[in-house]
Amino acid sequence: MTDHTLTAAPVLSRGQYYVPHASRYSTLLSFAIFALAAGFILRINNMPSGVWAMYAGAAAILYVLIGWFGEVIGENVGGKYTHWEDRSYRIGMVWFIFSEVMFFACLFGGLYYVRRIALPELGGYEADLSPYTGFANVWPSSGPLGDQFTPMGAWGIPAINTLLLLTSGVTLTWAHHGLLKGKRAHLNIGLALTIALGAVFMGFQVVEYMHAYQELGLTLGAGVYGATFFMLTGFHGMHVTLGAIMLTVCLGRSLKGHFSPDNHFAFEAVAWYWHFVDVVWLILFVFVYWL
Repeated sequence: MTDHTLTAAPVLSRGQYYVPHASRYSTLLSFAIFALAAGFILRINNMPSGVWAMYAGAAAILYVLIGWFGEVIGENVGGKYTHWEDRSYRIGMVWFIFSEVMFFACLFGGLYYVRRIALPELGGYEADLSPYTGFANVWPSSGPLGDQFTPMGAWGIPAINTLLLLTSGVTLTWAHHGLLKGKRAHLNIGLALTIALGAVFMGFQVVEYMHAYQELGLTLGAGVYGATFFMLTGFHGMHVTLGAIMLTVCLGRSLKGHFSPDNHFAFEAVAWYWHFVDVVWLILFVFVYWL
């Protein structure tokens, strides 16, 4: 087979694509996720065993993540990966972020349906035909059956958190440029600043939730506004937490001398994820807090 034939129709021969040995981690992860989900179901049904099942599942998931990703890092540092694996990981990360886009699209779609379709319909009945007396098409709304509340303002903690996340995008981009130029100090400082900004963001969100529950009456019982508010901000906060954990791993690897200008996909993948989280927050700030 000639080189020309390989270029026209790539055929992977042995040694071109690294095939890892069989791993127990995928099976263990399946059982761990099942234990976590089953424990949650048992817990909400007031069964004491549910708490222990959740703990066991969460601990097993953490064990799998550390062990499995540790193996992948070891394979990469050991020089077992080529451009084939790099391309495969990039395609996988693109599809993963696309799935996250669809996830948040569903949540924002629910918010759109409530505000633009459900509320106008419920508030458009004639007084004597309305199934809910005195219900009006006004947003924010707890719906016809939700508890009364005060909506969360946009220009307090939410505005501060917006500034924090935008700044974190800048520090992460600065770290990336430092990596591409071989400036390890810039990479480490940029990563540390990004992690710190993410931690402060989550701290402010905790304060915001306490304020919502204790002073505004804004809880999950506050009807449709409370449900959409906590679903969107809560899942976004979970993504910020996961992103900060991944950035912390990248910082640890960088301090150990990992990553180079031509071999740093793990860092790029986390950077893509973090910028995606930033964009989601901007949309969330506009449609949940501001409008």
